[in-house]
Formats: sequence, structure tokens, C-alpha cells
Amino acid sequence: MARILVVDDAKFMRMTLTNMLEKANHDVVGEAENGSEAVKLYEELKPDLVTMDVTMPEMSGLEAVRKIKQGDPEAIIIMCSAMGQQKMVVEAIETGAKDFVVKPFDEGRVLDAINRVLK
Repeated sequence: MARILVVDDAKFMRMTLTNMLEKANHDVVGEAENGSEAVKLYEELKPDLVTMDVTMPEMSGLEAVRKIKQGDPEAIIIMCSAMGQQKMVVEAIETGAKDFVVKPFDEGRVLDAINRVLK
């Protein structure tokens, strides 16, 4: 069981992911709707893992990953986006993300990614 911070600007996506994670016995310790909130909550909550949307208002997911990794190089982050383009995947991994899942979420793929990066 992991303590997870869910970050997405769409409440429906946060709810979908939270339900999926809780069903798999993970503990969703917080939710953020933009990158700025994500960085602040990461510092407060120190979760085991973050699911991070790429495109959000105020601060993008990629920028939030950079800031979180500056403060905690060991942070484990999985990027989530409807834009599954190769360039976005490469940029997310170069920024420090451990994996990338595409929306709409496939429950098996999300849980596999989480289990893989937490080992």
C-alpha cells in the first residue's frame, strides 16, 4: 500500500483515479488541481508517489515535476495525460517522471505502473 498524491485539473479525473487507487488498497493522502498546489502538497504530505497530469493551469505538470525533484530527487512521479505523444512521454521521463499513463485510464495499466515504480 502506498501513500499517493493525485494531481489533475479535472475533478472527474481525480475522482476516477482516487477510486481506482483506493480499490487497490492504496491511500490517497491528497489531491491537487494544478502544479503549484502539487508542489506545496508534496512538501507537506511527503507521499510515496505522485500521479501528475501534464496540462494544468498556473503551473504545468512538467514544471511541477522539476520543482518537486529539486526538493526531493528521490520523488516517484507518474505522469498522466490524454496526449500520449512520443515527445511528451520523452520530456516527462527526462524531467524525472518514472512512468507515463495515458487517459482515459486503463485500471490495469495504472496499477501495473504504480507497482513497477514502487519496487
